[in-house]
Amino acid sequence: MRGRTNNLTIGERVAWYRYRRGLSQEVLAGLVGRTADWLGKIENNRIELDRLSVIKSLAEVLDVSLGDLLGEPGLLDWNSDSGITTVPALRAALMNYRALGPFSGGTKTVPSSVAVLRKEVGALWDAYQDSRFAYVTGRLPDLLHRARVAADHHDGDGQDQARRLLGLTYQLAATQLTKLGESDLAWIAADRGLTAVCPTGDPLITGSLFRSVGHALHATGRYTEAVRLTEDAAGYLEPHLKHATPALLSVYGTLFLSGSMAAARANDAATTRTFLAAADHAAGQLGADANHLWTAFGPTNVAIHRVATAAELGDLQVAIDLGPRVNTTGLPMERRVRHALEVARAYNSWNRLDDAQAVLLDAEQMAPEQLRHHFLSRQLALTWIRRQRGKPSAELVGLAQRLKVLD
Repeated sequence: MRGRTNNLTIGERVAWYRYRRGLSQEVLAGLVGRTADWLGKIENNRIELDRLSVIKSLAEVLDVSLGDLLGEPGLLDWNSDSGITTVPALRAALMNYRALGPFSGGTKTVPSSVAVLRKEVGALWDAYQDSRFAYVTGRLPDLLHRARVAADHHDGDGQDQARRLLGLTYQLAATQLTKLGESDLAWIAADRGLTAVCPTGDPLITGSLFRSVGHALHATGRYTEAVRLTEDAAGYLEPHLKHATPALLSVYGTLFLSGSMAAARANDAATTRTFLAAADHAAGQLGADANHLWTAFGPTNVAIHRVATAAELGDLQVAIDLGPRVNTTGLPMERRVRHALEVARAYNSWNRLDDAQAVLLDAEQMAPEQLRHHFLSRQLALTWIRRQRGKPSAELVGLAQRLKVLD
């Protein structure tokens, strides 16, 4: 479906798939416990459809994936960072049979030193947090290959360190692929990462990879399973918390932030509050915002998730009251722009369209690639154009064209 429905809002996409399934508005609305009037307003862009719990229920009844309704995956643009090899090359790297079983040691590539590998893994994670998605995607295949070679050829402590770095490289692949809407590949990457790290018995990297498993579950709408994963992963880490390093505390707290989003999308307000409280406690123990193991964890990230979970639960008052007041300037770009999307959503819900559009345009200036690949930005821009009574402004049309939702 890549490209076939890019110029449709989510509501229009629901209508498109409903027609393909041969369902009337009355039948589809009844199957999700709503009225035909509600569905008609959704399909005609008179009601905003931005809560993933509602979108997921429609996807399940229509027997399509969550990504089908969100319009994912999106084509990653070629640029000077990516060259002309992007997701397909990363897919080939993840599905390389020589990485499996008895074939894994057959390469003649000279293994990189652990020190060189650590520097390169860190640099690519930093680029991800700067929202340089094409740059990261274009360089991951080679890094995965060299990290696998190092894990196969080093021995003793060097091999354990290489395996940890391989696990972090797989985690980065899973995280980046989730952002690009490639949820199936993200799952493969997270699974490979856990397999790589398992022999080291390292709770820190293992816990960090659990977060990527959770993101992959989110991306396919498996929110209840993501909640259970959070509980299981927290239980795995808790015996190691008595003398926790700041990095382990950050990984532990970030698991609860991811879990809070899953709980909110599962319409479980009580568990959302429980997970946010656990994350807040960990942030209090950490004492300040930090970025251990690229978690961007601390009090500000907890506040960001309070806003995002409130929006997912339909508590727009909390989102609009708290969202604009959260100061994210000290966080990595990826976190700053993700929060900006939530602020734009909150403003839009309160019909403060000028404020919403200003926030979205500012976010685009900071991280155009990230904005291009998030369903909220695409949905907002297209909905604003659909609702215009007259000719849309050149600024709004330009934004929609850059987001590739308008020809």
